[in-house]
Amino acid sequence: MIRIGILGDIGSGKSFIAKLFKQPVFDADKEVKKIYNRDKNCYIKLKKKLPDFVKSFPIKKNYLINAINKDKKNLYKISSIVHPIVRKKMKIFLRKNKNKKMVVLDIPLLIENNLNKKNDILIFVKASKKKIIKRLKRRPNFSPKVLKNLKEEQIMLIKKRKISNFIIDNNYAPNITKKKVNFLKNKILND
Repeated sequence: MIRIGILGDIGSGKSFIAKLFKQPVFDADKEVKKIYNRDKNCYIKLKKKLPDFVKSFPIKKNYLINAINKDKKNLYKISSIVHPIVRKKMKIFLRKNKNKKMVVLDIPLLIENNLNKKNDILIFVKASKKKIIKRLKRRPNFSPKVLKNLKEEQIMLIKKRKISNFIIDNNYAPNITKKKVNFLKNKILND
């Protein structure tokens, strides 16, 4: 099985690129959303660590944003509870798809959390700052302060770009980007 790891800045279009591969995708952000909506055990742990912010189930993302805005250390508290659950879900996904030719890992902190393997093919998604800011402002619960804290968690983009096997420029129209991804997918599958 070929593992594709999607890297890039927050808001660069990693999830969009991941879907264009038309292969099984492990989307960590979607998994986190499911955890917040369905995992009572996670809720209990978060409520215990952040009683002033986590008040009801399902967990509301804006509660966690408020916690991070109040104190940056709360991001580490949240991560210490949520990341192990996401890691388990990723292992289940990989087992379920072990006979597929290719899977795509759309995990914002893939490198930072050592979730990548030596043979993974890393693809860096490049986008202009202008496009990134435009995309981020369209997101619900957008918070510049939380964005700043999350960016500090990421390995410098220059390093991510340097360790990547390929770079996809996501500054073009979707149909052009789709053609680029199809070309790249065929190249990877046929090498």
